[in-house]
Formats: sequence, C-alpha cells, structure tokens
Amino acid sequence: MKKLKMTVNALDRRSHINRELYGHFSEHLGRCIYNGIYVGEDSSIPNTNGVRNDVIEAFKEIRMPVLRWPGGCFADEYHWKDGIGEKSSRKKMVNTNWGGVTEDNSFGTHEFFDMCEAIGCEPYLAGNLGSGTVQELSEWIEYITFDGQSPMADLRRKNGREKPWKLKYLGIGNESWGCGGSMRPEFYADLYRQYQTFCKNYSGNELYKVACGPSGDDYNWTDKLMSMVWDCHTKAISLHYYTIPTGDWSKKGSSTDFSDEEYYSTISKTLFMDELITRHCEVMSKHNPQKTIGLIVDEWGCWYDVEPGTNPGFLYQQNTMRDAIVAACNLNIFNSHSDRVVMANIAQAVNVLQALILTDGKNMLKTPTYHIFNMFKTHQDGELLYSFCENETVGEAVPAISQSVSVKDGKITITAANCSLDQEYELDCGIVGFEPKSAEAQILSADVRAYNDFGGDEEKVAPKPYSVKLDGNSAVIKLPPCSVVSVVLS
Repeated sequence: MKKLKMTVNALDRRSHINRELYGHFSEHLGRCIYNGIYVGEDSSIPNTNGVRNDVIEAFKEIRMPVLRWPGGCFADEYHWKDGIGEKSSRKKMVNTNWGGVTEDNSFGTHEFFDMCEAIGCEPYLAGNLGSGTVQELSEWIEYITFDGQSPMADLRRKNGREKPWKLKYLGIGNESWGCGGSMRPEFYADLYRQYQTFCKNYSGNELYKVACGPSGDDYNWTDKLMSMVWDCHTKAISLHYYTIPTGDWSKKGSSTDFSDEEYYSTISKTLFMDELITRHCEVMSKHNPQKTIGLIVDEWGCWYDVEPGTNPGFLYQQNTMRDAIVAACNLNIFNSHSDRVVMANIAQAVNVLQALILTDGKNMLKTPTYHIFNMFKTHQDGELLYSFCENETVGEAVPAISQSVSVKDGKITITAANCSLDQEYELDCGIVGFEPKSAEAQILSADVRAYNDFGGDEEKVAPKPYSVKLDGNSAVIKLPPCSVVSVVLS
C-alpha cells in the first residue's frame, strides 16, 4: 500500500456545484424511451401514465436534477405536434438516425413533462433547428408555458393539461455542426440569433437558452460562436465529448472484453475532458470574462461497439466497473470546473450507451454507473472546496487518483477514485478549518470487467458501507485497486 498526502481547505470555497452537473439525457434511440422508460398505460409492468414506476423511483433515489429530451440527433427531425393529442391518431415517423424503426409518437410532450414532474427534475428540451421552423419552436414554447388564452394554450387544454408546465432549459439545435445540419459556426450562430428571438417568456416562465457549442476539441467553433451570441440572451453553450477507448469511431472496442492496456487508454481519453473544458473556457473568457455564459456538457460518457446480436442502431452496451471509474473521474472534473460548467448530461439514462439503468421486460437493474451517481449525489448544490492530492501515474501515464471535495449544510463530501488496477493507496487527508466528528462512507469496488446482468447477477457490482479512520482534523481513506469511495464528514 502506498501512502499519499491530501489537503482540503474548508475555508476556501471556490464555486457553487449546480445540482444540474449530475444531469441526464434521454433520446428516442433504441430502447431508451420505448421498452425502456415508457411501456404504455396498458402494460402489465407497473407504470404511471405509461412510464415505469421502478424507473421513476430509481431516478428519484439519485435526485435526478434535469433530464434532456428528445435528442440528440433525433431532436432535429422531431416535430412536436406529431406527439400530442389522442394517441391513436398521432402521426407515425421513421427514426432515420437510429435503426430506421417506425415510432408511433405515443411518448410526446405531455408524457415527458408529466414524467419530469413525477421524478421532481427539470425538463431540458432540445429544440428542432435543423429541419424545423422558427414558428414551430416558438409555438412549442407557447404550448408548454403560456397560462392565458391563445391558440397553443387552448390546444394544450384541449389535450388535457389545464395549467402550463414550467420550462427552464431550452437547447436551440443539437450538433448543428453534424447531424443537426452540417453547418458552419457563423451560419448556425445567425440561425440561433433568429430562433431565440421568437422563443418568448410567458406567464412568469423564464427560459435559459442554450446555444449549440462544439464537438470535442473544435475550439474554432467556440470562438466563432461566442463572438456572435454573447449579446443575445444566451445563458450557456453546449459541449459534446465521448470516451472512445480506441480513438477509432469505426471500431470502438467491446464494453466487457478488453485488455488492461485498453482500460488505461479508456481512462486516459476520459481524463481529456479536463483539458477540453479548460481550453474551451479560456476561449469563452476571451469573449465573456464575466462568466455570465455557462458551459453545458450535455452529452458525455463511454461509447463502445454494441453488444453482439443487438441492433447496431440501438447502441446497447453493457456497463462494467471500468464505466464506474469513468463516471467518477468525469463527475470530479465537472465539480472542479463548476465556476463555468453549469450542467452535464450523461448519455444515456436507460438501455443506451453508458446507461444508468438496463431493462429486460419486467426486470430492471442498476448499473455500476448508476451507483456512482448515487454515491456522488451529496455534492449537489454544495460549494467546491480547495483540495490537493499527491499523485502518481499508472498504466500509460494515467493519474492514479481522481478526487473532488465540497461542503454543504456543515458537512464535507469527499469523492475519490483509484484508477490503478493493482496498486492500493491510503490517502491521509488533512482538513484545514474543519474537525470531523463522524464519517459515513461507501465504496464501490470490483474486478474491472465485472458488471451487473439479468438472471441473478443484478447486484454483482454494488456499493457497500466503508470505514474511514478519523484523527483530529484528518481522515484516512484507503482506496483498493479499481475502486471509488465517497465520504461524508460531519
């Protein structure tokens, strides 16, 4: 076991950690919505308005703060009026981006907003800029949020919802540099300025407008976009970055069958998120030094080859302890950049990519990634504290330890991941300005290739209570290889 020194200054509060940093994403893709979140009102699976009750309860347990919908690439082909009214008469559509399947639009605006109310989370709409119209998006906002008499508000009432919903987060376009229109940043920025003008605030509802930001390390997109939208009610821009173990989109690698070298490559590529955020924030600060415009990482996570025998357009993959380490590293990174990063949304919530939940008929399980979100939830709405940890590299120059620290309601949360596959560490954490009297800790630790599966292994990888030694104003935290620990000090 190697010993490392860690320092926390409880008197040095750096920035507020928005609860939305622990956000999620649900797209009409594969079995995320249909046969995942939504099974229909007539299903034998217990549901509320067609949404699985076990999924609702699981999302409530992790205090899901925000859910993005309906895409993704799907958003820029989605026409919201096809998904309202009597379900038997709703227009069917072909999902051209994901598998070419025909959807019946039985899950639409009412179903999504009612589900968010049941969970207690904020809805985050991705609006159709790619194939839609200014009028279409404008009327959607009116339909959702206006409390007076108007054609759209009356249509909402006709469809069974008297009072409007609240909508805070509105993304105007998705991946406009790619599937959302193959646009140049200047062209998109002009369209964004036009569209956002007609997205009005009704009945006390105030929109938080999000412009489509860059893909990965496209710093030119950020530069051009920020130069053109900083003065038109823009609250944030988005960033998309996926962890691809091989770095090759054509052969991304297996979710469960990987070498130690591939594991370390995965962690190295996921830690690139820190550099991406740092450099994009530097570009943003050139145009907006006041930091009034935030950065939203509204698509992130691991992307592997699909599971053998599954529809390649459904992006279904398993979720191992490797994914838990990836999730922990990213959440720690987001915490550390919470002065500018205001939201993040892992892709995706159910049955797609780095999912929190997998379903199989009436059965449901929680993945290792789900457990990380549950272990880290005490960071939500905390204040980031200064922290520093000695470190060393493992594998191919991967930092062994990832950590972040916050304080809320007089309690300090420490989250730490040991990325090493064979080295145990002991963190001697000295805390300035705070003397803990008690510690409540959990650990998630398993073989790096272990995963939860149906048929008896649903809880093969699950957190367990953990012991942390306290000595004055110090806490001693042991990190076994390939483990994540969360500690709440009181």
